[in-house]
Amino acid sequence: MSLGVLNNIAAIYAQNNLNNTQASLQNTLTQLSSGSRINSGSDDAAGLAVADGLAANESALTQSAANASDGIGLLQTADGALSQVTNLLNRAVTLSTEAANGTLNSNQVSSANQEYQNILSEIGNIGVTTNFNGRSVFTSTAKTVFVSDGTVSGANVYSDVVGTLAKGGVGETAPVGAGIAITNPTPTASTLTAGSVATFGALAATTDSVGGTISVAVGTGGTAVVSTIAKGTALSDVVSQLNAQYNAANNGVTASLVSGKLTITGPQDAANTTAGTNTLVVTGTALTDYAQATSTAGPAAGIDFTQSTVSTLTQATAQTVLTTVTSAIAAVAYQRGIIGADVNQLTAASGVASTESENLTAAESNIRETNYGQATSDLAKYEVLSQTGISALAQANSVQQEVLKLLQ
Repeated sequence: MSLGVLNNIAAIYAQNNLNNTQASLQNTLTQLSSGSRINSGSDDAAGLAVADGLAANESALTQSAANASDGIGLLQTADGALSQVTNLLNRAVTLSTEAANGTLNSNQVSSANQEYQNILSEIGNIGVTTNFNGRSVFTSTAKTVFVSDGTVSGANVYSDVVGTLAKGGVGETAPVGAGIAITNPTPTASTLTAGSVATFGALAATTDSVGGTISVAVGTGGTAVVSTIAKGTALSDVVSQLNAQYNAANNGVTASLVSGKLTITGPQDAANTTAGTNTLVVTGTALTDYAQATSTAGPAAGIDFTQSTVSTLTQATAQTVLTTVTSAIAAVAYQRGIIGADVNQLTAASGVASTESENLTAAESNIRETNYGQATSDLAKYEVLSQTGISALAQANSVQQEVLKLLQ
C-alpha cells in the first residue's frame, strides 16, 4: 500500500465507526432515560404502529369501564328509590287492611286515608326528585351506555329504560301482547233453586292474561261490586281477587273457572219463593284477553292510583285498594328485577372492558418498554467502542504524520 496524504482512509474508517457507535450509544441512553424502547419512528416503525394502536384501545376500554360504572350507579340509584316505594306500599297494605275492618269509625278511616294520600304523594315525589348527575332517573327515555375498544366492530351500546314513577304508574307489569275483547254475558234470569250464572268467553290460549273491569250486582236494586283487573293478570288470579271482594261484600256471589271460562254465580234464594232476587246484573264490564307478549315491558306500565276506585281509601274501597296495592308491590318488584338484570349486564361489560384493557396494556408493554438488562449491556459495549474508536481515530491521524520523516 503506497503512502499518501490526500486521504487518510484509516481515519475515515475509524471516524465512520465512531459516528455509528455514538448514535447507538445515544439511542441506548435515550432508552434508559425514557424507559421506552421506541422513542421515534426510526427505532421500530412496525412496533410503534402496533403499540400506538394498542394504546388507543386501552384508552377506549378504560373509559368504557368508567361509562359502565356510571350506568350501574344510575340504575342502583333507581333500585334504591324503588325499595323505598316498596316500603311505602307495604304501609299502604296495612292501612287498607285496617280500613276494611268494620270496627273503625269514620274519623279513624279518614286518618288512615290521610296517611294513604301522603304515601301516594311521596311516591310521586320520589319519581320527580330522584336524580343522578343532574339528570332525572325515572323517565321513559332510554339511558344509553357506550362501551367500545376504539373500533367499529368492538363498540356496543346498552339501552336501559328505568321507566316513570308517579301515582299514575307505579312499577311495571310483565309485558303483554295485543288484546281482544272478551265476550261478555247478558244478565241471566234467576231460578228459585239456584243462583243465576254469568259466563264470560274463554281465553284464546291458556297462556293469555286478562285486564279490565267487572261490575256485578245481585238484583236490579243491588249494590254493584266493581273490580279493577290489572292488565296482564292470570285468569286464576282474577278468580281469587273477585272472590275476596265478593266475600267482603257478603253478597253470596262466587267466581270460578269452568272449562277455561270465567263464571260468576249468584246466590241461591233460600226461601225458593221470590223469583228474580238472585238475578245477576253485569254492567260496566269490559274485560280484554291479552296474548302472551314476545317483547319486553314498556316503561310506566304499572298500577294507576289515580283511578277513582283506589284514589281514596274508605271502608268501601279498602278491599279494592288492598288488591291494587298488592299488585303495585309485584309491579315494583318486577321493575326492580329488570333494573337488576341491567346492572348485572353492565357489571359484566365493565369487567370485560377492564380485563381486555389489562391484557392490551401487557401486550403494549412488551413492545414499547425498555429491556433494561439488554440496554445496560449495550451501554457498556458502546462506551467501550466509543473509547476505542476515539483512540483508533487518534492513531490513524498520527500515522499520517510519518510521511514527514521521508522529507527530512
